[in-house]
Amino acid sequence: MKKVLKAILPAGFKANGIACGLKKSGKLDLALLYSETLARACAKFTTNSIIAAPLVVTKKHLKSGKGFQAVIVNSGNANCFTGKAGIKDAFLTAEYLAQELNIPRKRVLVNSTGVIGKRLDITKIKRGIPELVSGLSSAGIAKAKKAIMTTDTFAKEITLSLKIGANIVHICGIAKGAGMIAPDMATMLCFIMTDAAIKSEVLDKALIGAVDKSFNCISVDGCMSTNDTVLVLANGAAGNKIISGGKDLEEFSQALEVICLELAKMVILDAEGATKFIQIDVAQAKDWRQARRVALNIANSVLFKTAVFGKNPNFGRVAAAVGASGLKISEKQLKIKLGSLKAKQVKLLVSLSQGKANCTVFTSDLSPEYIKINAAYN
Repeated sequence: MKKVLKAILPAGFKANGIACGLKKSGKLDLALLYSETLARACAKFTTNSIIAAPLVVTKKHLKSGKGFQAVIVNSGNANCFTGKAGIKDAFLTAEYLAQELNIPRKRVLVNSTGVIGKRLDITKIKRGIPELVSGLSSAGIAKAKKAIMTTDTFAKEITLSLKIGANIVHICGIAKGAGMIAPDMATMLCFIMTDAAIKSEVLDKALIGAVDKSFNCISVDGCMSTNDTVLVLANGAAGNKIISGGKDLEEFSQALEVICLELAKMVILDAEGATKFIQIDVAQAKDWRQARRVALNIANSVLFKTAVFGKNPNFGRVAAAVGASGLKISEKQLKIKLGSLKAKQVKLLVSLSQGKANCTVFTSDLSPEYIKINAAYN
């Protein structure tokens, strides 16, 4: 398994990113990921009961379609809490792109990220689509990865190659997210492309496992987004024997886990206002879900996060967060080991003395800069 911390598109994929005017800054704000042939697709979305209009459209297309070719993403506007007009705009985005690509609308998946509650300027998107399509290339991922960013300070990208049978398969992932991060499948988007040939049902299963161990194990501020999406396209261009199970599926699943975990860690490294990258290991739990629940309760504790920012080794805040998770535990059972708070990367080990399961969660500290960023975000 070869890993490269750079986005390199798998065979059969092209991409592009442009500035269509949605961002006042003039920065790139419209991205396109395109497969030259029909691709299988699966996705995991936010479990927030308020979901953005593009998710409504994408879910409908995924349910009714059998093959997909394009993912269009705008930044600067989440197209959420915009009513029927927002859903119409999301459908129009797919329709305008489909017309330009000369493909059925159902082959297009739509995503948005940015400010909630403001209607999308569909005229700017329509005007930008011809340029977006004409500029498609294998090198276009360099622009696409930047066009999906909002408060991010760097593009999150990784490519991995592995051997499946006699063929080399590639997996490329890009993501955005720095705040509103508490995925449970915050404004977080992740797009993964692979040239592997794989059955839809096993791809979906592999994605569930990868997301559980990565994006579902990070938190910046405990705030779940309305737009969270992790989406995979697999076009089979590598020519491998279709992955349906066995060793091939095991190796592909492990590679997908690596992609998702590396991208999830990058989100935490780029957390809004953060000065610390925190790794929370909960051990000796009854099961993985119990360990995860406890770890996330600590990760979302404002008192713990501010203590880390202030380099204050206050164990009481960790103990309080463990107890508040709903876990029945005594002082005698609970063991806490906190690493140096002077380091950029802080490690916390919490042992529950209740079993053999463990889980690792990643989070950041909470600084005045986070408040400053979000107080001004609109």
